[in-house]
Amino acid sequence: MISYQPRPDEIKALRDSTGAPMMDCRTALMEAAGDVERARAVLLERGAAQAAKKAQRSADEGLVTAYIHPGGKIGVLLEVNSETDFVARNPRFAELARDIAMHVAAMSPQYVDRAGVPSDVVDGVRSELRAAVPAGKSADVAEKIIEGKLNKWFEERCLLDQAFVKDDSMTVGDLIHANIGALGERLRVRRFTRYALGE
Repeated sequence: MISYQPRPDEIKALRDSTGAPMMDCRTALMEAAGDVERARAVLLERGAAQAAKKAQRSADEGLVTAYIHPGGKIGVLLEVNSETDFVARNPRFAELARDIAMHVAAMSPQYVDRAGVPSDVVDGVRSELRAAVPAGKSADVAEKIIEGKLNKWFEERCLLDQAFVKDDSMTVGDLIHANIGALGERLRVRRFTRYALGE
């Protein structure tokens, strides 16, 4: 059986859309038998696996980037960390930081991730959701409804759970995982501040 051999233009197109290394793009296309969407999913999965492996590493280098939306009414300061100064100076890393800052300006998340939401806020939201469950639902069904709505609440307010504004087929967390795969280091958004005129 002859395995699929991707053409150079297919590899380049996948690299351009994902930023993954050329050899990873070639391998993903071979595994996906030329199906570009499946190859993208393979690359995202690998990025997530690499992120999990690197999660315990220290990421104290990086950069602080600023984004001012045209018109000057919204601005963002964002700190993104990497493991080394070498990666922090990489143009791809700077582009990632700018894309995330632009996303923060557009989508106005309140927290970096779920772990950053204070427990009293989560408890308050859970109580409100519990009170809104229609009467007559069994405890199991009510809990599923609450968890589903709580997940939606997190997706609206936590940066890493939000659909990425430039490509809603992935979350901001997926975008970071893809860049971990491409840059080979642990990356993380440490903090951000969004300013809006009059707020």
